[in-house]
Amino acid sequence: MRVLAAVDKFRGTASAVQVASAIGHACWELGVDCVEAPIADGGEGTLDALGGPNRTTRVTDPLGKPVEAQWRLAGDTAVIEMARASGLSLVGGANKNDVIAASTIGTGQLIDTALNDGAKRIIVCVGGSATVDGGLGAIRAIGTPARLRGTEFIVACDVRALFADAARLFGAQKGATPVQIEFLSGRLEQLQQSYLRDYGIDVSLLIGGGAAGGLAGGLGALGASLVPGFDVVADEVGLHEQIAQCDLIITGEGYLDNESFDGKVVGGVQQLAQQFNKPVVVICGGADVDAQQRIDSFSLIENFGESEAFSQPLMCVEKAAAAIVARFI
Repeated sequence: MRVLAAVDKFRGTASAVQVASAIGHACWELGVDCVEAPIADGGEGTLDALGGPNRTTRVTDPLGKPVEAQWRLAGDTAVIEMARASGLSLVGGANKNDVIAASTIGTGQLIDTALNDGAKRIIVCVGGSATVDGGLGAIRAIGTPARLRGTEFIVACDVRALFADAARLFGAQKGATPVQIEFLSGRLEQLQQSYLRDYGIDVSLLIGGGAAGGLAGGLGALGASLVPGFDVVADEVGLHEQIAQCDLIITGEGYLDNESFDGKVVGGVQQLAQQFNKPVVVICGGADVDAQQRIDSFSLIENFGESEAFSQPLMCVEKAAAAIVARFI
């Protein structure tokens, strides 16, 4: 028997790598083979899922301070996680963010560095941003945007939101007040017209253009292809082949709800598992009752209590995995 641990992070609790490792250890204890495959949906953690960082560049954070941002260059492929340069965590969260001033300049600086270092394929993972600047900061930081025409330029999106909706949907979680959201929405509408005039691309039509406060749409104006982040990761790590070669698929995330099935890891893994007629079970910290009707699930809070689930999540994941695998041996 072979198990595939294709899991997302448990946000704020454990990384996807740690969760996959805990499942792998449970399988080892039972004498069962396990393939550990940390997965992400284009947001935070995608860089780690695609091999992890191997370079560091000093760039400008969302509010103008220097930050050492990690990224990856392997062969001629660069992987940039925008949260490492323009993320909300870099400014101390929503309460300390100045969402009007926050800029994606640091992400643009990483793209520019990747071009200078010879990248011919650039994957930008968006999500976890402090910004609603429509990608303008990033565009201005790329020295010669025309160089991107000679690259395969991909934006891995973690949402399907449209460009003009970015402030309304995500502004509050970045610290914006209702008045600021109205201002930011107006600014995005102006940028939309500007991008159409300057680049001939109507970013309002791009599915996912509102990801990372419109950064995805801004990069789309430069010719980037906007692709669901899960699909990017699945292709890069060969997830289809891994599922075909395993007997049981265990996926996971911190909280299971109906959004888990809309472009996220759990829903993506479930769909692939169904294509190959393989059983799939999700380990989650907590779960929405309705979502539990859509997939075989194991909630850590329900089985071990909230205190233990939060204080010893990896131990709980390991116990959960052991219980799940035992059902299929």
